[in-house]
Amino acid sequence: MATTPGFLTDWPWKPLGNFKYVVLSPWVAHSLYSFVTSEESERDYTNFLILPFLLSRMLHNQLWISYSRHRTANGKNRIVDKPIEFEQVDRESNWDDQVVLNGLLFYLFNTVLAKGSRLPAWRTDGVLMTVAIHVGPVEFIYYWLHRALHHHFLYSRYHSHHHSSIVTEPITSVIHPFGEHIAYFLLFAIPVLTTLFTGTASNSSLLGYVTYIDLMNNMGHCNFEFIPKWLFSIFPPLKYLMYTPSYHSLHHTQFRTNYSLFMPFYDYIYGTMDKSTDTLYETSLKRGEESPDVVHLTHLTTPESVYSIRLGFSTWAAVPQSHNWYVWLMWPVTLWTMIINCIYGQTFILDRNILEKIKLQSWVIPRYKVQYLLEWQSQAINSLIEEAIIEAEGKGVKVLSLGLLNQSEELNRNGEFYIQKYPKMKIKLVDGSSLAVAIIVANTIPKGTTEVLLRANLNKVSISIASALTQRGIKVVTSCEDDYEKLKLATNSKGNFVLSRSFTQKVWLVGEGLTKEEQMKATKGTLFIPMSQIPPKKHRRDCSYHHPPAMLAPPSLHNLHACENWLPRRAMSAARVSGIVHALEGWNVHECGEKMCDIDKVWEAALSHGFRPLPLPN
Repeated sequence: MATTPGFLTDWPWKPLGNFKYVVLSPWVAHSLYSFVTSEESERDYTNFLILPFLLSRMLHNQLWISYSRHRTANGKNRIVDKPIEFEQVDRESNWDDQVVLNGLLFYLFNTVLAKGSRLPAWRTDGVLMTVAIHVGPVEFIYYWLHRALHHHFLYSRYHSHHHSSIVTEPITSVIHPFGEHIAYFLLFAIPVLTTLFTGTASNSSLLGYVTYIDLMNNMGHCNFEFIPKWLFSIFPPLKYLMYTPSYHSLHHTQFRTNYSLFMPFYDYIYGTMDKSTDTLYETSLKRGEESPDVVHLTHLTTPESVYSIRLGFSTWAAVPQSHNWYVWLMWPVTLWTMIINCIYGQTFILDRNILEKIKLQSWVIPRYKVQYLLEWQSQAINSLIEEAIIEAEGKGVKVLSLGLLNQSEELNRNGEFYIQKYPKMKIKLVDGSSLAVAIIVANTIPKGTTEVLLRANLNKVSISIASALTQRGIKVVTSCEDDYEKLKLATNSKGNFVLSRSFTQKVWLVGEGLTKEEQMKATKGTLFIPMSQIPPKKHRRDCSYHHPPAMLAPPSLHNLHACENWLPRRAMSAARVSGIVHALEGWNVHECGEKMCDIDKVWEAALSHGFRPLPLPN
């Protein structure tokens, strides 16, 4: 929001929220009906193409968002190092409002103006006229409009909303108040209306011009430089005709320079070109990939989770991952992403963070949870994890934490497989089991609890939790006789283990695969506490479900603007936190296989670095 919002700040359909697309539905319905019912010779292809064009603009913008976030995560050619936080993501979540506005105006012009319908596919004179008018009047008027918007009166009421984003993303380009968008639309309508009234307009000139604006807007607001220097060497006048991301980035950091739209020559003419433009451009081009200190290695969960990661839909990534019915409508796209991942998928960088002097990155294995459960996929997945470890070792990474199923006992013996295969590697592998135990024992079990029901496969974490609880005088109940006998053999607290099938306990410690039938046996008000990193599906409204073992990140951890799977904002899984704490403390040991660190020591270390317990969900 602008510092002092002025007239026409809010969008008219803001009260509709996510249902704002209904304002287009009458126009879309009429367009489709007219196209289907009209004779071939009477069909208005200009009107019919509006909806596909709006969808293509959405896809165009999304591709830029994903590509830009990938490039800024690995650091190559990055321009500004400052972080992006959730506040910016929320402010820019309505980037599609301008697509809705343009759609309404396209339909309106097509209906009201007789010359705006049934346009030919191509007219060379119209294309050349569009180019000439943009280079001349549009660029000139925009320059002075932009300078006017930086006057304190208009800036405080309108343009300051756009400049709230110091570090820009492609969608930052269209984040303006409604009134400012109207001004831009009128400006960019000059070439369109001129060609319409002169009878030289075509679908190519109209749609091509809008695509050009989208392309340049997205490119200019990327936070990485990629326009090669040789391009300007071959054709030196190009520096006056095309801006670069670093050129416009300076406008967002310096505010009073580099006002031009896409062609910088007016900044040269009127002396508003920033003196550091060329230096920043060359410096950004020379910048290489970043070498992190800590890497968290995770993987995709469901096929639909690709939309909820940081490289997917920014607004979906900023909230905990959930199962939304409308995601099924995107199954054709989802299927293609699955095929591409399976055939060409390579581990990729998801995001980067900074805590104190420690540089952090998250890497993703492009495989899904269901593939981890298939025995015949184990070798291929282990190879991907192994390649990631070797790559991290080559980059000088100090600690690599294994997230989700990358550290499962069945897959690689909690990471011990890699330690035995590469005994001389310097990088330390961490599975986060010690901190997971500490989080549940020290923070998650409600005070006053006298007994808990253990419903999970016995593994490194569940056995350690059971042992720690019995040592604190809490009875651990299990309904499985084999588990009961194994627990007594694995721990020294035989007296506090109970074999019972009553299911009356108010606290359940659960692992993966908790079924609906098992949950229905719990009494009202039961608290389900996951011990694994993957939470159970919730089937009881009268019970509570805690998050998987996780902690809240300290305020000093920057550039955190996406949720980690199903965890709330600024929450990090135990494995991810463990890797960070391991590096901050300088512990020169692995925490994999059967190895466990002292849980009290790990818990205190996490708290000392600003990590905080995660409260019970509402």
